Amino acid sequence: MRPRSIVPSAAAASLVLAVMTSAPVAAAGPVGAAPGAVRAAADPLPLEDLVTGDAVMDRLEELQAIADANDGNRALETPGYEASAAYVEQVLTDAGYAPERQYFTFEDLVVDDLSLTAAGVDVTEDLYAAEFAPDTPDEGLTGPLVQPVDEMRHGCTADAWTGVDATDAVALVSRGTCAFSEKVLAASQAGAAAVILYNNADGALNPTLGAENDAWVPTVGIPQAAGQEILAALESGAFPEATYDYQSHVEEFESFNVLAQTPGGRTNNVVMAGAHLDSVEDGAGINDNGSGSMAILEVAVQLAAAAEDGGWPDNAVRFAWWGAEEVGLRGSTHYVTDLAENDPEALEDIATYLNFDMVGSPNYIIGVYDADESTHEAPVEVPPGSAETEDVFTDYFDSIGQPWVDTEFSGRSDYQAFIENGVPASGLFTGADGSKTAEEVELFGGTEGIFYDPNYHSPQDTIDNVDPTALDIMSRAIAHAVAVLADDTLAVNGVANPELADLTAEARCLGGTAYVAVRATNDETVRADVRIITPFGQQKFAGVAPDSAAYQSFTSRAASLEAGTVTVRGYTWNDGDPRYHAYEVPYEAVSCG
Repeated sequence: MRPRSIVPSAAAASLVLAVMTSAPVAAAGPVGAAPGAVRAAADPLPLEDLVTGDAVMDRLEELQAIADANDGNRALETPGYEASAAYVEQVLTDAGYAPERQYFTFEDLVVDDLSLTAAGVDVTEDLYAAEFAPDTPDEGLTGPLVQPVDEMRHGCTADAWTGVDATDAVALVSRGTCAFSEKVLAASQAGAAAVILYNNADGALNPTLGAENDAWVPTVGIPQAAGQEILAALESGAFPEATYDYQSHVEEFESFNVLAQTPGGRTNNVVMAGAHLDSVEDGAGINDNGSGSMAILEVAVQLAAAAEDGGWPDNAVRFAWWGAEEVGLRGSTHYVTDLAENDPEALEDIATYLNFDMVGSPNYIIGVYDADESTHEAPVEVPPGSAETEDVFTDYFDSIGQPWVDTEFSGRSDYQAFIENGVPASGLFTGADGSKTAEEVELFGGTEGIFYDPNYHSPQDTIDNVDPTALDIMSRAIAHAVAVLADDTLAVNGVANPELADLTAEARCLGGTAYVAVRATNDETVRADVRIITPFGQQKFAGVAPDSAAYQSFTSRAASLEAGTVTVRGYTWNDGDPRYHAYEVPYEAVSCG
């Protein structure tokens, strides 16, 4: 649902709404709560007590076994991805869900030529063209080899290239301090024709520039060992020149998302939780993103188990395991685009989207997407309701004394398509290729100056790459947020529980006497009970049908009325448990004399 026009009143959690349609419904028997009783929705399920890091780690062991049995990875269009999806589907089916696959096709790049020689060193292994970087000319690109002048050779700013003649050169830059995109931008603005990024930790480097940009130049990632060999050659007097050749073409691929929704709860106010299921081709992808995908799987299982005792939450929860994220957010983008084009009402019915991409990094932070921009100015438009979604996470962490930090609300994960279509979003993140600061070490421990996940997008992203403490903290936080929002999204999108719409209270005259006429429409997809309370009496309605109205006129027994308000209460029922919300509706003064 999209936010409705709401104005807070003095009453707790009440709303003032206007404009009225539909025919009246006759008064019926008593509403479940006694007159004047205040009964709010039941407390959210304590899912944070049920979803543990140990349980999620057990599921990650299953993913590792799947990768081990399938060439070491779980990438799109591989047996490893198929087996990962089959595992998720079996667990969901056993828990009582009915998972579905959503297939999609897309076009992507295939490498034709990829080679690099720098300072006489031929790099032949673990050579990766940066995602979103352009091709070289057909004959390749040759130029002088240059480095930034900052101490660590990170090349993050224009100052790092002061005094360097980088025109038409190939820039040799170390991983570290800032995003790959910042390094490439600074080098290209200094005049470089290409960039070589070398790892500052053991292993390969498979960089991404985040998105297409005309400012990028051809860029390649190489392992630490290859970078050190090139540096040693330069120090020994080798000719400082590099030749980089990269050409690619476009092919069509097919993949699929796995979707599952709770069988109970309102389907017109859905809470979504998503994580990508695919890995890169070079590793098992256990932190990126087995951690997020297995965390929401355990949440789904425990939510279903809890529902056996207390019923499903009021709002339906839809879980999504996205395909082809690692090649450009393909699965989530297809899902949202398909809704926008073919079922826009269903897109509007998504109250908020929660994204979990890497929640077990070995040098972790406890990061929350900074939807309120209190630390980082977002480079994207932040939909209304996102800051309130963020608050669900931060309030939880504050309540248990868990330190947390803001991470940029960048749109560089599967929430991108949602926010581009106005759906509120937030999420959690333990870090990827950014460097840990001294302040973050003080909050969370770990090692300053190295990456949150030194094995990001590498063959070393295995079960041994997941920090159990981070995984436990984040898994419980995910469970808490799902439970809270499944119970109530009022703060996020203004949708009350239950939702009454088109409320009016009108003071009018009849035979010299002032009356107040009150009307309220049931905006739920199920029957709701309604109670209208005025200073002159009250009326109860039971089982008001969806899109139908409760109506009553009350006499004041006076010739005039001052302006005032009436209270309209709505009730729905979940396995015998009433869900209650109150609305304060104003009426204007009237004189009938």
